Amino acid sequence: MSTREDRLDSILSKLDRETSVGVEALSQELNVSLATIRRDLDLLEQRRLVERTHGGATRRAVDYDLSLRYKEAASAEAKAAIARAAVDRITPGSVIGLSGGTTTFMVADALSRRDDLLHDLTIVTNAVDIANRLAIHPGIKVIVCGGVINTSSFELVGSFVDSVLRSIWLDLAFVGVHAISASSGGMTANEDEAYVNRLMAERAEQAVVVADSSKYGRRSFASVGGTEVFQTIITDSQLEAVAATELIQAGYDVELAPMQQEGR
Repeated sequence: MSTREDRLDSILSKLDRETSVGVEALSQELNVSLATIRRDLDLLEQRRLVERTHGGATRRAVDYDLSLRYKEAASAEAKAAIARAAVDRITPGSVIGLSGGTTTFMVADALSRRDDLLHDLTIVTNAVDIANRLAIHPGIKVIVCGGVINTSSFELVGSFVDSVLRSIWLDLAFVGVHAISASSGGMTANEDEAYVNRLMAERAEQAVVVADSSKYGRRSFASVGGTEVFQTIITDSQLEAVAATELIQAGYDVELAPMQQEGR
């Protein structure tokens, strides 16, 4: 991996899947020294993202999607910009789908601050943290898909989610992903979440990927879908011009949300 941030993200993504990691295995996988891996794990422990063990690290006792937690801190303003742009697309009376993830949670948070939208709105989500954030607003009807909770991400997955989503239609769906590329579309680290995300997109009149620019050009384990399900990508204005061109040529409408400091 070329940068410390890439290594930290890779370590945390691995912990999401395997609950523990070893120094020697990480050293070989990431092609860096044992000392470098130990420093990376020490840094993650300082940030209270992992617990160090003899020879490696494990998830912390209070566990949720570690890679997303790290990215949330690293890309907070980019995600906030994306959230503002997403909320600008919402109109009262709409039925809106929100998948799980830190970017979609920030969409929910931005929505909760828009008094002009907090009435005659229906939100459908499979994320319990998003439902909790919006349930306090009496003007919003919140529909939570049933299912089995993934304790690493607060998302509900399984056949109950499937039965709910297949019985409704959405005007607009905002779907978060772990990685995106022009050729492969959106991807996540978990196949069950990828399935639910795709189904939510398929049930929407318009499906929008919300993903910060750091996720472009990466790959993740499970495919959510490409232009066959997503029409639009909202990302931040730090996306490189060549990447935006690749996405547009692939068939996406691309909105580059301006960072707050750019408008000052």
